Amino acid sequence: MKFVGSHVSAAGGVENAPLNAQKIGANAFALFVKNQRQWVAPPLSQKSIQLFKQNCQEYDFQSVQILPHDSYLINLGHPDTEGLEKSRAAFLDEIQRCEQLGLDRLNFHPGSHLNQISEEECLHRIAESLNIVLEKTNGVTAVLENTAGQGTNMGFTFEQIRYIIDFVEDKSRVGVCIDTCHAYSAGYDLKTEEGFEKTWKKFDEIIGFQYLKGMHLNDTKKNFYSRVDRHDSLGAGFLGEKPFQRIMNDVRFDNIPLILETPDETIWQEEIERLRSFINA
Repeated sequence: MKFVGSHVSAAGGVENAPLNAQKIGANAFALFVKNQRQWVAPPLSQKSIQLFKQNCQEYDFQSVQILPHDSYLINLGHPDTEGLEKSRAAFLDEIQRCEQLGLDRLNFHPGSHLNQISEEECLHRIAESLNIVLEKTNGVTAVLENTAGQGTNMGFTFEQIRYIIDFVEDKSRVGVCIDTCHAYSAGYDLKTEEGFEKTWKKFDEIIGFQYLKGMHLNDTKKNFYSRVDRHDSLGAGFLGEKPFQRIMNDVRFDNIPLILETPDETIWQEEIERLRSFINA
């Protein structure tokens, strides 16, 4: 079963996210469980928690169909002690919010070295951050998202992601989300049929499909190996439609959230319908 949706708004309360997903015909969705532009947010009210669960139940959204995203402020590999502790505290808060909402995964960007520490030390800090937070929580998988490798962001190669996983103590609670735009921009050829197969063969060999907990389906405004993160609408960018047709007809991508983060939210419903039309086409 293909679970397809987009990153919907939770404005007015997290309970509105499943309603917004249902309106565009999605059977999956992503959301921010707090204001992504603020370090600290008021705790979730019991009313919001209850309504979120009720709305998910009413529209048949199970936790396996939902991929919450953490705040972009968080850097679990921060070179500075103060920034690192602040990030760890914020990440812990977000994991705990997922626990409250009955969600079983939280997607995050690994972290950045900011040219102040080595890449290896940054990767170690990310793994250490995960160990600290996972030890204090239960039932929520931390899902590493691959990056485009822009600036000093880590996690743009499968090897870097595997390196982090290797140092996470509870491997049952770590996963991976692959963003198609980021992968192509980082040098993974998802565009050609041969490149697509080689990329996923490499993914399985280095990381393993057992760790794949979600995907972000985005076209890209930048060409291959640009190391620049610029999403585009499906079929409008350098990837074109073919990679998404392959994903929709590949059982390896069944039963995980396939989430659009494309820039024009007014056509999300159309894009969801188009993705579904690719099946067996």
